[in-house]
Amino acid sequence: MNDCIFCKIAAHEVAAQVVYEDDDVIAFEDVNPQVPVHTLIIPKQHYAHVGDNVPPDLLGKVFSAVRVVAEAKGVAESGYRIIANSGEDGRQTVHHLHVHLLGGTRLPIRMGPAD
Repeated sequence: MNDCIFCKIAAHEVAAQVVYEDDDVIAFEDVNPQVPVHTLIIPKQHYAHVGDNVPPDLLGKVFSAVRVVAEAKGVAESGYRIIANSGEDGRQTVHHLHVHLLGGTRLPIRMGPAD
C-alpha cells in the first residue's frame, strides 16, 4: 500500500524506533504513547485488520513477537496488555493490522474515553 504509514515503516522508508524485527514482523514504539511502554507490533505485509484473511501462521508470528517484545521492554514478568483494534467502530486509526503492547505501569481497567 503506497499511502500506508506502517507499510513505509516496515520498508524502512519512514524512521521509527524499532524494538524487534524479523523477516515477517516489525515492532516499534508508538509516537503517541499512552503509558510508559507502548509498542506496536505489525506484520510487514499489509493486511487492513485482524479479520482481513490474514494467514494463521502470520498471525502466530505477530503474537509470538509479543513475548519477545515484552521481554525486551522489561514487562514480561510484571504484566502487560495487548490490544488489536479493528475497523472504525473498533477505533482503528491506521488501517494496517497492528497489536498494541501496553505496560510499564499498573494499567487501568479501562483506557481512554468510550466515545
